Amino acid sequence: MTSRVLSRARLGTVLTFALAGMLCGVWVSRTPALADRFGLSDGSVGVAILVWGIGAIIAMQGLRGVMARAGSAAVLRVAAPLTALSMVFVALAPSWPLLLAGVAMFGMTFGLTDIGMNAQGSAVERSYGRPVMNAMHAGWCAGAISGGLLGALSASAGLSFGQTLCGGGVLALPAALAIGRTYIPEHTAEDEDSPTATARRSRRVRMPLVVYLVGALAFAAFMMEGSIADWSGLYLSRELGAGEAVGALGYPLFEAAMLTGRLVGDRLRGRLGTRRLLTYAGLGTAATVMVVVLAPVPKVALLGFFLAGLAICTVTPTTISVAGTVAPGRSAGAVAQVGAMGYGGLVLGPVVIGFLSDVSSLRVGLGVAAVLGLLIAAGARYVPMRRLVAFRGEREVERDTVTLAA
Repeated sequence: MTSRVLSRARLGTVLTFALAGMLCGVWVSRTPALADRFGLSDGSVGVAILVWGIGAIIAMQGLRGVMARAGSAAVLRVAAPLTALSMVFVALAPSWPLLLAGVAMFGMTFGLTDIGMNAQGSAVERSYGRPVMNAMHAGWCAGAISGGLLGALSASAGLSFGQTLCGGGVLALPAALAIGRTYIPEHTAEDEDSPTATARRSRRVRMPLVVYLVGALAFAAFMMEGSIADWSGLYLSRELGAGEAVGALGYPLFEAAMLTGRLVGDRLRGRLGTRRLLTYAGLGTAATVMVVVLAPVPKVALLGFFLAGLAICTVTPTTISVAGTVAPGRSAGAVAQVGAMGYGGLVLGPVVIGFLSDVSSLRVGLGVAAVLGLLIAAGARYVPMRRLVAFRGEREVERDTVTLAA
């Protein structure tokens, strides 16, 4: 594989992350407008969000075998354009039942795009032979921020929920089709035609236990991210008495910090090693979330949200990267499994926080994120020590200087 092809694949994968982040940012920023369009209660809007998340998890888990057989490049070339089209379907849905059907379709296609782009990123990273996954996830943050700004601008311009989502989907469709030309096929640590690989496929062995351990770390990271995304605004306004404008700053600050941290995350991982990076990230998350929980005024809480974004930002891309190396010959399936477990945390987190805030307070609910940080730090010691392998044409070049763990 030439360096030019590899560079194109890396750029294409980053752009795919940015495109997915943009679609998600538009969806999240305009979801509250669902209530105005259909006259829904907050609970009904929550049902729509839940349907989206469940659809993503079902697709990730149920189609893991398709990903393993077809490869991420083939899946992305279908799933990414379908994600854009399904957003248009949501925008044009004339009734509540059809809206839910469209949201489920959007969630499923988005879930496939998510595991596809992570598996493609893992393939590119292994071809490079050094960590690049954090930079790819930085593309997601940039896309999410731009999608959120697009949603905010459309709202201020008086555009409806349907008009905004339709515009986002129409813009994303040609971009998804064009980016599809840049993807590369997965390479594995063993020849796919070897007797060992053939026997493994025929036995359909379960994923190694370590894949589920890495998935548990992703679950904790996604759960923490989802909790802040859904509850930061209410925490600032309800618990600390901030105005609506200040309350809306919590999540953008958190996302901006994640973008900043991910731009340097690969270099940090190269210096510290995976285990040490995850340990520091978990401890930092616990400490910074406590700054939020104990904040006496909104300014302190906003600082805590920013620092929490810096602390947690490397966990998700690092777990995806590790997933791509711990099951040789089945990297796409391992990435899909870890991604599905992560999305489980994204869906469950806000529900748990909401329950705890009902029975106690939102401060107590957000305190769960600090516990999750400690669990990430504790689980980091069990991440296996493996080296990234670079593939150049028919040769395998093992990079002794780049390790997945310190």
